[in-house]
Amino acid sequence: MPLQKTLLNRFRGAGGADGSSARAGTFRADFTASLVVFLVAVPLCVGVAVASGVPAELGLITGIVGGLVTGFLPGSSLQVSGPAAGLTVLVYEAVAEYGLAALGVLVLMSGVLQLAMGVLRLGRWFRAISVAVVQGMLAGIGLVLIAGQLYALADVKAPSSGLGKLGGLPGLIADVAGSDAAMKAVAVGVGTIAVLVLWPRWKRGARVLPAPLAAVALATLATVGMDLPVARVEVQGLLDAVQPPGGSEFAQLAEIGVIGTVLAFTLIASAESLFSAAAVDRLHDGPRTDYDKELIAQGAGNALCGALGALPMTAVIVRSAANVQAGARTKASRVLHGVWLLVFAVLFPSALGVIPVAALAGVLVHAGWKLIPTKDLVPLWRTHRGEAVVLVVTASAIVVTNMFEGVIIGLLMAVAKSAWETSHVHVEVTGLEVTGLKDAPEDRPVRVQVLGNATFLRLPKLLDELEALPREREVRLDLSGLRHVDHACEMALATWAERHNAVVSRDSADDADGAADTADATDERALA
Repeated sequence: MPLQKTLLNRFRGAGGADGSSARAGTFRADFTASLVVFLVAVPLCVGVAVASGVPAELGLITGIVGGLVTGFLPGSSLQVSGPAAGLTVLVYEAVAEYGLAALGVLVLMSGVLQLAMGVLRLGRWFRAISVAVVQGMLAGIGLVLIAGQLYALADVKAPSSGLGKLGGLPGLIADVAGSDAAMKAVAVGVGTIAVLVLWPRWKRGARVLPAPLAAVALATLATVGMDLPVARVEVQGLLDAVQPPGGSEFAQLAEIGVIGTVLAFTLIASAESLFSAAAVDRLHDGPRTDYDKELIAQGAGNALCGALGALPMTAVIVRSAANVQAGARTKASRVLHGVWLLVFAVLFPSALGVIPVAALAGVLVHAGWKLIPTKDLVPLWRTHRGEAVVLVVTASAIVVTNMFEGVIIGLLMAVAKSAWETSHVHVEVTGLEVTGLKDAPEDRPVRVQVLGNATFLRLPKLLDELEALPREREVRLDLSGLRHVDHACEMALATWAERHNAVVSRDSADDADGAADTADATDERALA
């Protein structure tokens, strides 16, 4: 009987009634989850494209590639990729600087670099990037994104720089207050944000329709129903939006600025994708992410997006979380969501033309706010102030300069903080306690032993402690207890000891000569 049950179980597992039922249940779960992710992805794909200053269809193309290509490849089973708000600011700056035609080259080369890093098994090293730098990067992106989309709420063109966006807000408020059309556009955007905040609280409605889609749909219905004079999304058609890069665009790779932008795309897209993968792994009990394979999948997707002239992609935590929460079990859900995006873009492109730009701006203002770690900053300051400083400096640097320079400043700050914290130096002094005793001569050397890690960062502290030693005593400096000493610190300590002992020897010699002269003078007075 046990043998019969075993054979029956094997038969069912190989395709029997129970096995077919299990596979059917898995497919139903993936099918339902793919529809949910599709409904979440449509407004986000379009909104990110519009905010990046490119045709709306390019956002859909990136979402399609993220589903059909990246979604099919191994790496992370439930993570969903597409255009992300985290790269909006950098894409906008790149398009403004080099033109829309150059975007394909930037994304293509970023994809190639990601492929190379995945093949070289460098994916796991992205986990070594300071979390404070990543949070600061996202916070800086969020601040610039919010500032820029506040202008889009009023159907006004935003300044190009982060500081310009922030500095122009008082004038924007004055302009909006004096314009009836701008006030109506702002009302549409603010209403969209209100729906995004309140919709998830209605549990039954949130299960039927995702908040982003509900917000954009309601804003569109209100705009059409009341015939509001607000800007709408411009539609070109899916094939018309495809712009493969040509030879002149590849020639721009010789420019330093273009290379820096490619590196920024690669660093930010890879870090955001792999950090998202770590977060998604905590949401489910399925297979864990293979970081190197996921980096290869992201690189393949970005290379194809670049060849089509589309936006760069990353793994997106909003879509990924929606996928997991909707009950997805395999990668079929994210592949199917790409199929639905393709069907929508081909059959219903005119549907984009009725969406108000202010509604998409509201979606991105809400997304930008979620990028800012408002809840984590105060606890982080209480427990790890150095990390909080790195976060704030990174975010501020991005706002003041640009994405690439801000991230570099943040990484340098994190490295400097780590170097400072690991440079623990302890100085032990022996020989001072016998000074002044009758049986302890004043010319006995002071022994100084330096322990720990001595770097140039701790050099001022070390020299201050050494300068506090008695100037009339010889010093024997022992560096054998150091686990690490850099060249600058070693040379500075050796030079100080040499100079200090030279002064002590010279003073001793001068004292001896003075004593001899005094003795001679005394003898001369006695003879006289």
